[in-house]
Formats: sequence, structure tokens, C-alpha cells
Amino acid sequence: MNGKNMAQQNTAFTTDEILAQDAHLIQSFANLDGLKQQGARTAIVKANGAIVTDSEGNELIDGIGGLWCVNVGHGRKEIIDAITKQLKTLDYYSTFYNFTHPAAAALADKLASLAPGGLNQVYFGNSGSVANDSAIRMLHHYNNRLGRPNKKKILSRFGAYHGSTHLAMALTTPAYSDGWDTAAEGLVHHLRAPYAYREAGEMTEAEFLDALADDMLGAIHHIGAENIAAFIAEPIMGAGGILVAPDGYHARMRQITADHDIKYIADEVVTAFGRLGHMFASQDMFGMEPDMITTAKGLTSGYQPLSATIISNEIYEVISKPGAMFLHGMTYSGHPAAAAAGLANIGILEREQIPQKVRVTGKVFENALCGLSDLDIVGEVRGSHFMMGIEFVKNKDSKETYADEVNVGLRVAQEAQKRGLIARPLGNILILSPTLIMEETMIGQIEGILRDSITAVTATLPV
Repeated sequence: MNGKNMAQQNTAFTTDEILAQDAHLIQSFANLDGLKQQGARTAIVKANGAIVTDSEGNELIDGIGGLWCVNVGHGRKEIIDAITKQLKTLDYYSTFYNFTHPAAAALADKLASLAPGGLNQVYFGNSGSVANDSAIRMLHHYNNRLGRPNKKKILSRFGAYHGSTHLAMALTTPAYSDGWDTAAEGLVHHLRAPYAYREAGEMTEAEFLDALADDMLGAIHHIGAENIAAFIAEPIMGAGGILVAPDGYHARMRQITADHDIKYIADEVVTAFGRLGHMFASQDMFGMEPDMITTAKGLTSGYQPLSATIISNEIYEVISKPGAMFLHGMTYSGHPAAAAAGLANIGILEREQIPQKVRVTGKVFENALCGLSDLDIVGEVRGSHFMMGIEFVKNKDSKETYADEVNVGLRVAQEAQKRGLIARPLGNILILSPTLIMEETMIGQIEGILRDSITAVTATLPV
């Protein structure tokens, strides 16, 4: 057997072996040219609780929760056992045509019981991108069935992130498709971002809310409500920089959309399953019931790929009327092992009352990071509970930013990793979205690492 075939069959263990094989892997949202440089990649080889270990044996606090998703922590035996048991019983069967299976049926029933109000019907996919694609396809079909073939356009927002499939990327803020094409050109209209730090100026919070509402009303007037199918919004914008809308924003936008017969899609891919202290944030935290909720990530805590598009009874009644097929489906929709992981994960969240604990520890985390505001380059710390962002500036008074090539966020993330913390850089912003099981001692460690890292980077920055 030649060396190439050996490499294809064997799992590497040393850093050099892993990175040699990794040369064939295309990483997501990466500077692919930069990854060619020595030491640019980190191989994570094991994980437990809130800690991951790299191939050099360094233990790191998982400050990004895998990728917004490992809510109950790594290595939970209950989820691993549930997946194993399911694979031994029924490894795979589809939920196509007239087929179902116990795990998918039970999880759909559970999600219907947890979702607010009349959101009782569940479609499973395998990612947040697919969940959002599915929501748009369903609403387009819904309007076709009601004899409204022109009611198809979608209102999104600058700063939004709704996925990276061809349609979901069209919903996402244009910055994420720089140099790339998106599907359905002209389908999506992006509204003003609820980015108070950069957009509100001298306005009060109430005045800024009015301005955002006027922006939506202006778009509806220009496009025509008869042409708009939905408004899609994250309760807190994640990959757009952790943007928290003014108080009352979601309830206000919900009222405007309802008044104009426009459906409201709440993208809770990140915010559901405890990250903000509730199973779902839309109603419990923001006081409104959407027409659809899309979710993924914390649904299984990342142990299996699974998403859900949860729709209202009213939408379901229209798309399930006699006379048309539901022509949408994925091979792995409701995969038995993924559904089993979801059920076990929700079981842990409920038994250990993790969302309730997050209402306490999440506020401790939030306050700890807000304490970094005294540092010279920290312009704003924003977010809620275990979903936080730190924006770095060159001048606090003018809010002047550093040039992109300075890479402040990346430099702080690199310093933090040297000190034992993984954080996510996003230009001049650093994002923290850790596991939800952290106690106050570890929260204190994170605050200390970030303070030391930011201080170290500040000393190297151009004046």
C-alpha cells in the first residue's frame, strides 16, 4: 500500500500529521491564503465540559462554544449514549413521503410544546442555512396557494447573518458575500441595522427605535406590502457584530409586519435553547410571537447536525390543503441519530435548569465583560448573557476605528489563545459565545485573560 493510501485511511495524531492532512481541507469563512502560513491553523483533538485541548496539549476555554452551539458543554455522556443507542436501533430512515420514525416524531412534538403560541408544526433540516432557506420556500409556496404569486420579496437587515447557502446568503448582510454571488438577485431588501453605537448618533433609544420603524415603513411603502412575503430578523444579531436592537424593537416590528400582512421569521439559530436564558427568546425575552422560528446550533448542542423550521398553524393549514404536494425535502431531515441527540440535549437543559441558571451566570458574564470598558481601545461592550461582543476603537470620543489591515480583533484573539481562551475575531470586534455551563470562577478567568490580551495588543498598536 502506498503512502497516499495509508494517509487516506489513517487518522493523524501529531500536529504535523494533522496539518499535513488538513492541507486538503477547505475551512469555512477562512483566509485560505493565510492558512498556508506556518502556525496559522489550530487542531483541536478533544474536549470536555467548557475546555478543549489542541494537538500540542494546550487546554483552552471554549469561549465560542464550538460555534455558538455547544450549549450544554462538551462530552455529555447522556447525548453520546442516546446517539449510540439510536444508531444501534435504527441507524437511518427518511421522513419522506409517508414515512416517519419515533425519534423525529418525539422531537417535533417536544419542539411544538416549547415554541410559543400557535407554532406547532416542525420541519427538520441539517443547518441554520437550510432552516432559513426552508422558511422562505414555504412562505413562497404559501402565497402561491393563496393566489398571491407576486408576494415574494423579503425584508432583512444590514448586519444580519442568516446562513451561507445561496439563498440564505442573499438574506445575509452584503458584506458576507463580497466577491461572491447570491441567489435571487432583487428578492431581498436590507433595512437599516439596529446598530446604535454607529447609527443612532445623538438620538435617544426611543428616537432611534422610531427611526428604524420609519425605515421599515418606508421600505414597505416603496416596495408595496402586496409584494413582500416576510421580514426575517435575529433577536440579537450574531455574526454581524452582536447588535442589540433598542428596547421594544421586535414587538414594534412585529406590529408593523402584522398590520401589512407580512410574516415575521425569527432567526433563533443562535439565541434559542438557553443562550439568552430561555428555550426561545422571541416571546419570553422580546415579547412577541413570530409566524416562524428557525433554529439549529443549540438544538443538539452541536453533537449532531440538525435544524428546525417551526411554523404557525395558520401557515401549515394553507400549505397542507388538498391539491398540491409539499415539494421540499432533504435526505437527512429528521435523521434518527440527530433527533435522538436533540431530545437528549433538551432533556439536559430541562433537568439541570440551564436556561434558568443562565439568567444568573449570563448576567455575571455580561457584567464581567462590560468591566473591560475602562481599557483604552474598548469602544463598546454589548450583548446579553452568553452572547457578547467587544468593539475596539482608535479613539473613544470620535469612535474612529483602526484600519482593517491592523486586525485588532484577530490580534486580541491570538493573544487570548496564548493565555488559554478561544475567542472569535470579526474585524475590529471580538465575539464571545461560550458554553452555558460556566461557573463564576471561569468567568473571572475569561475576564482576566481578555484584560491582559487587550492590554498587550494596545501596547503594539500604531498611534
